[in-house]
Amino acid sequence: MACPMCGSKKFYVKDPNEAYDTYSFDLEAGGIVFSEDVDESECPEIDDQTRTYCEQCAWNGRFGELAKACKD
Repeated sequence: MACPMCGSKKFYVKDPNEAYDTYSFDLEAGGIVFSEDVDESECPEIDDQTRTYCEQCAWNGRFGELAKACKD
């Protein structure tokens, strides 16, 4: 999976409880790999409805849209 606009595999999500906290991750082999500096026990759960942002361009949308864009 990759960004449908720029092809990047680097994304982030915002903390649902704190709008200014973000969690960066890469999409590797179809899975989510959070940055090394992120404590995985504190990471939010990401599902198809999670608002996701590309780190390289202006794309943002639901995480499930990434999977759908790759199949199209």
